[in-house]
Amino acid sequence: MKNKRLITVIALILIYLTGTFIYETVKEPSRPSSTNEKEKTVVGVLQFVSHPALDEIYRGIKDGLKESGLEEGRNLEINFQNGQADQSKLATMSQQLVQQDPDVLIGIATPAAQALANTTSSIPLVLGAVTDPVGAELVQSMNKPGGDITGVSDQPPIEAQIKLATEILPEAKKVGILYASSEDNSRYQVTQAEEAAKKAGLTSVKYAVPSTNEIAQTVQVMSQAVDFIYVPLDNTIANAMQTVVKEANKAQIPVIPSVDTMVEQGGLATIGINQYDLGVQTGKMAASLANGKEPASTPVYVFDEGTVIINEEQAALLGITIPDKIKEEATMVTETKEEEE
Repeated sequence: MKNKRLITVIALILIYLTGTFIYETVKEPSRPSSTNEKEKTVVGVLQFVSHPALDEIYRGIKDGLKESGLEEGRNLEINFQNGQADQSKLATMSQQLVQQDPDVLIGIATPAAQALANTTSSIPLVLGAVTDPVGAELVQSMNKPGGDITGVSDQPPIEAQIKLATEILPEAKKVGILYASSEDNSRYQVTQAEEAAKKAGLTSVKYAVPSTNEIAQTVQVMSQAVDFIYVPLDNTIANAMQTVVKEANKAQIPVIPSVDTMVEQGGLATIGINQYDLGVQTGKMAASLANGKEPASTPVYVFDEGTVIINEEQAALLGITIPDKIKEEATMVTETKEEEE
């Protein structure tokens, strides 16, 4: 009897210990733990270079993410890299961003987007300010991108911009198109600009520069041969816009850029897409992809209209009278100048 009682007691103890172990094991996952890291959305951003247009896009991206419920310091972590127009840096930075295993990547400008696309094919990638996503071989088509890439295009209304130039400069006969030979998106726009110029009854001449070092001399040459200069969406030229304006002003040659921030830097006028708004749309799209939306079936977003933007100070400097009809519908901007050394 004593042995039976002892066995019973031992059995009860074993049952109790086993039950306690199972309870603690089951209970463990439900304990509050530091899962904040998993609850954060991680966004990797690669910007091609610093200049006002791309900086405005990045500012818009952060606000677009915030409008979508993602806020830094609460539930969002942004890992930002800037390649400063150095292709080798873009490749290295792309690898670093991918290694951080983000929920979504954003490439601001074509070279940055291409660098990210060459690094990963498994993380959703949002294009921020890519003029020709198809031509850059980033998507299969604008409506059905396919793969893991979609985004926002900054395709400018080039025909409308050239037409605006002829309305402001009715005596103009010849336009010089200034662009960087190294940028794929620029070559695409140059073709469009040539067609638009021909349609407007203008003669066009292309002036390609390999780097910012040749811009001043090229603009000096252009200023002796054309009636105005057209600048497409080109990061190399945008990064040296102050130089372009400085040299063109010496010969009283107006510059018609393709983006609003370049008008603020001394361009005469444009019909442009607000770069901040472009960034907001990019941020919103990035948030939707981070939440599971499929990039393959998400069309590339294209703005269907722009705003007439005039630099009235520049017009006065060049002795150009802006027609009242254009001024009535335009946004007037104040020129921003860099301090000269």
